Amino acid sequence: MTRSKGAHRFQWIRNLVPEFGISSSHVKVLSSPAEFYELLKILMMVVTVGEPEFIFCYSQVQIKAAKQRVVMASLYLGTGLLEQELVNCLEETLEKSLQANESPNLRVSILLDYTRGSRGRRNSRTMLIPLLQRFPKQVRVSLFHTPNLRGLLKLLIPERFNETIGLQHIKVYLFDDNVILSGANLSDLYFTNRQDRYVLLQDSPEIADFFTELVDAIGDVSLQLQQDDTVEMMEGMVHPYQGDKVKYCEIANRRVMEVINSARTRQELLHTKTFHSSQRGSSVLPQHNSETSGGLKPEPDTWIYPLIQMKPFGIQIDEMVTETLLTEAERDARIYLTTGYFNLTQAYMDLVLGTRAEYRILLASPEVNGFFGAKGVAGAIPSAYVYIEHQFYNEVCCLHQQERIQLQEYSRAGWTFHAKGLWLYLAGSSLPCLTLIGSPNFGYRSVHRDLEAQVAIVTENKALQQQLHQEQEQLYLCSGVVSSSTFEQPSRHVKLWVKLVTPLIKNFF
Repeated sequence: MTRSKGAHRFQWIRNLVPEFGISSSHVKVLSSPAEFYELLKILMMVVTVGEPEFIFCYSQVQIKAAKQRVVMASLYLGTGLLEQELVNCLEETLEKSLQANESPNLRVSILLDYTRGSRGRRNSRTMLIPLLQRFPKQVRVSLFHTPNLRGLLKLLIPERFNETIGLQHIKVYLFDDNVILSGANLSDLYFTNRQDRYVLLQDSPEIADFFTELVDAIGDVSLQLQQDDTVEMMEGMVHPYQGDKVKYCEIANRRVMEVINSARTRQELLHTKTFHSSQRGSSVLPQHNSETSGGLKPEPDTWIYPLIQMKPFGIQIDEMVTETLLTEAERDARIYLTTGYFNLTQAYMDLVLGTRAEYRILLASPEVNGFFGAKGVAGAIPSAYVYIEHQFYNEVCCLHQQERIQLQEYSRAGWTFHAKGLWLYLAGSSLPCLTLIGSPNFGYRSVHRDLEAQVAIVTENKALQQQLHQEQEQLYLCSGVVSSSTFEQPSRHVKLWVKLVTPLIKNFF
């Protein structure tokens, strides 16, 4: 398997995680919440359509119908009309599966966060209980509860505030062999006017298997939602907040690392077979679900690396890879980094300030912050982010790095901003060869408190590089460059109490 110099330099990542080689034609970058929502519904419904050879064409992406699995991991499921429509689609899919088979093989697995999914009288749990009641053998709803919220802490911290201790933050939406990776949750804002990022990996069975196994592993150490709205742990499993914390975390670590290591072993074997095949002069690989005749496909030109971060379980793969990417970025390379919540860890901050690459960092202006206009203490969170941003900007100026490191604020009337990830442009290149996309925000929470997953996509295909470049440009077009005058605006005024409190609480948001 030959690679360009650009793609080759990232092969070290496969020493940590499985490497999935695919064709760039299987990757589709989405740009809007509406497109994300429509694709969710299409993928959900196409599972039920006709015969397996049926092909649905969506925005030049061919999606084969099948009837095996729907796997969704999210922070929560909202309770509005759009979310109900998704649940109805799932119900219809399950109903058709029942009608088609006496023993239906369609499996639906949903992983959410316990605290966020239980908030309020009407919540994620009440939305999904009807599915559990109608299809008990086919539907599983797992609610992850952080092991760090226990004892007096759990007793004393009220609803909403308890979510600051740690969350299930992974966002993966999987329909048979089609996988959507995103930072978006299953909520109406994320389907209408909350800007995020989304990528579809179409007809990618090995990647779909990996994320199915990952969600299963986290689900196994999570609370299981019952038909009567109670929750139970799987038989023999240590309880996350009533049982021994060390033992629970050891079991969780073992389950997740088994998934990562077994997939890595499988992919290494596949890579070895591919290498020997190419040595014999073969330029094609056998692959099931292939679109080409004879079950053969061309050599991959794009590589997918799943990066997992679960610090409560002692898993720090995403942190290691991100730090290495920032460390090794060469002079004149450009890194476009975006986050809805600008609160870089000290390690990431030091690397940005101390390395040689050029940085363009996109963050939310106060008006498009998801907490803007919130009631109570939460309403001060956008000001806290402004304070953190101002401190970082001052540090950039003190080091005379304004030319190399540029901050830009996303602003769009009537919208909020939740996009996160990065694009890496090698020195001399006008197109990115690598992007990170998924749930992490590059902040303390992402690194230390929450369960996170994203993928590194490395490609040498110019058409896919152009897609990624256009995605980056589209996001950055809605932004203005930050300067010292930015912080003189009335909307950037930060109250004294917020300045005093922010250093104490910045690790919780």
